[in-house]
Amino acid sequence: MILHSVEVGEGPRLVLLHGLFGSARNFGAVQRALAARHRVIALDLRNHGASPHAAAMDYAVMAADVIETLARNDALPAVVLGHSMGGKVAMRMALERPDTVCALIVADIAPVPYPPHFCEYAEAMLAVPPGSTRAAADARLASAVADRAIRGFLLQNLQPAAARPWRIGLAEIAAALPAIGDWDDRAGGTFRGPTLFIAGEYSDYIRAEHRKPIRARFPSARFVTLRGAGHWLHADKPSAFMAVVEGFLAAAEHGMISTPNPITAAPSNIPS
Repeated sequence: MILHSVEVGEGPRLVLLHGLFGSARNFGAVQRALAARHRVIALDLRNHGASPHAAAMDYAVMAADVIETLARNDALPAVVLGHSMGGKVAMRMALERPDTVCALIVADIAPVPYPPHFCEYAEAMLAVPPGSTRAAADARLASAVADRAIRGFLLQNLQPAAARPWRIGLAEIAAALPAIGDWDDRAGGTFRGPTLFIAGEYSDYIRAEHRKPIRARFPSARFVTLRGAGHWLHADKPSAFMAVVEGFLAAAEHGMISTPNPITAAPSNIPS
């Protein structure tokens, strides 16, 4: 499957992969900042953003989509940065086709199965009637999604007052949530290239017990914890996130991997 992409900048290739219910535009500020030194390609994964819809959403299939799209755009090999679900896609890509990945950055996810998350979000979104305004859809989601910021994130996918309320493949995503939470380690593989795992201080997606399975598949992995950040690292602490990513990229490009120490973010100068 050829995915929708947004590309800016020139230089070494850097690919951005969003998380569940997200899209390429979630990385807009990050992409613009990194474009000063890189050719930055943000992709909409299948069933998300403006990319095609399909029933299958296992990580092997999604990684194959990314490789096919980048090959079409003459953008391989590349540094790949993935957040959450996108991080699992990036890891699967690196393990199955290490020749396509120069270096790997995984934002707040581990190569382990998680209990299915967001089922209640998907159910609430599916219950939004056709033709709903944004206000009506927001009210409909409120009982299942108490956090206003998360509702706002989900509502980015709304097509207000449309016969088809959601532009994403919502039914396909909802059906695939068990596969999205899963991780099939039987596929094996090892990626020995430069690898950075960035965890949020207030997130439990990367825990101490995950370091062993991470090291087993990514023996060069280094770890940074972003202070004051939850799961949405690049939204919670954009300046700190950018400092960590740019430091890793500079070190990787010079063949000297030395990740920054965990840092406390300064006030952000990157627009949301």
